[in-house]
Amino acid sequence: MATNSSGSGAATLPEYAPVPASALGPALNDQGYYVGRVERNLYWVTDGDYHSAFLTTLDGVVLFDAPPTLGHNLQRAVDEIAAAEGVSNKVTHLVYTHHHSDHAGASSIFGTNVTRIGHDECRRLLLRDNDKAKPPAEETFADHRTLEIGGERIELTWDGGNHSPDNIYIHFPDHDTLMLVDIVLPGWVPFYGVNLSEDVPGWMEAPSKALSYPWKHLIAGHLGRLGTREDVALHQRYLDDIEAGAKAALVSVDPTPYYQRYGDNPWAAVKLHLDAVAEAAAAPVIEKYKDLLGAVDVFTVPTAFSILESIRLDLGYRMDVHP
Repeated sequence: MATNSSGSGAATLPEYAPVPASALGPALNDQGYYVGRVERNLYWVTDGDYHSAFLTTLDGVVLFDAPPTLGHNLQRAVDEIAAAEGVSNKVTHLVYTHHHSDHAGASSIFGTNVTRIGHDECRRLLLRDNDKAKPPAEETFADHRTLEIGGERIELTWDGGNHSPDNIYIHFPDHDTLMLVDIVLPGWVPFYGVNLSEDVPGWMEAPSKALSYPWKHLIAGHLGRLGTREDVALHQRYLDDIEAGAKAALVSVDPTPYYQRYGDNPWAAVKLHLDAVAEAAAAPVIEKYKDLLGAVDVFTVPTAFSILESIRLDLGYRMDVHP
């Protein structure tokens, strides 16, 4: 066990399994970012957690997401590439993958002379949020839009809710790349639950939809590296195993002791029962994937909980009608 030695009186902190080397990305520079080429004139930027991307064109730079943790490093990354390649460093367009502040909250630093683009629902939600840091999209679309900017083609598609109601697929057909944020985290398990997604069935279906596109590189929005098609397949196997384990545990874990002990406190009974189901579902998955994915022992139990609640509440599994 690791101990906090800061003198703050914090409790002993837990040890976790080592992160597989395959989960790690490139080293950051002295300013705290890495910028690299994806294909030709498409680039990605990361701070080791968040991702953005940009496309240099004959008419300027198209930016995809503006995470506040990257902030002004986004323009620095654009400037670095523009100087090296002899192209414009002027950001003319900004495409939102979705409305969440952790991916859109540095949009305002690019000023008012940038055309912002997003899904119809993205605009509605940004207007609702009324946050000056992430101005609403001026140009929107419902299901599909092809952007043709400076001789480059970008396909934007909304294919139902998943992580959020407005999260879109961004396909770069001439760069062998897909940008899909907060679905698969290459080399890692999902963040709390299922990346705090609002539509769990939609989120679980999204990887299959992603694989229906032709691409080699995945810009996933988070953590240290780009993704591959095998990363998506591994993510799917991991979730399939959790779902199968959750279904089995919902049958095998006996709820009786919890309801007998906490008869006048149903929330205590429900919590302990469903926690036991999640832990039973997660245990074999943690053992199976601990050397394949980062943070398997950190977040698999809450992911199992989100999935078991979805298969109960969305899909009706084990929601038996009282005789």
